[in-house]
Amino acid sequence: MVFRSKVDAFFVNFMVIVVLVIASVTIFPLFLEEFRDDLAGSIILILVFLLVIGFLLWTCFSVQYIFHQDHLFIKGGPFKSRIPYEKIIKVAPTKAIFTGYRILSSRDAIEITNQTTVFGSIKISPKNKEAFISELKKRNPAIRIEE
Repeated sequence: MVFRSKVDAFFVNFMVIVVLVIASVTIFPLFLEEFRDDLAGSIILILVFLLVIGFLLWTCFSVQYIFHQDHLFIKGGPFKSRIPYEKIIKVAPTKAIFTGYRILSSRDAIEITNQTTVFGSIKISPKNKEAFISELKKRNPAIRIEE
């Protein structure tokens, strides 16, 4: 069973600002007189822009939460986490999406406290939170669910 990440307007607006900042640093110099005749420099700046933006978009908008037989697999771009169901302790709502280990794209998030990820928890934002939590509870009835 696969759940996609919820994407909210706040996150989209945040990503637009990030893209504009990166564009201003990498694309704006192309309009300056020093770069007009520097083809190699222009190509490098355009490649840096495309690679950074491509990486950000891949990481942010390819987020999936996959239920396997014995573990929950969370992936977003190159970032992946494999959490055995028996290692999950608690699931709780969270608004603190800018801190800790997170693979999400919405402020409407949940935090999964477990014994395997780097900081002991991971923050995610499945589109259908209730169905996601219900599926987790089926896989491990001992998980504490906080409202």
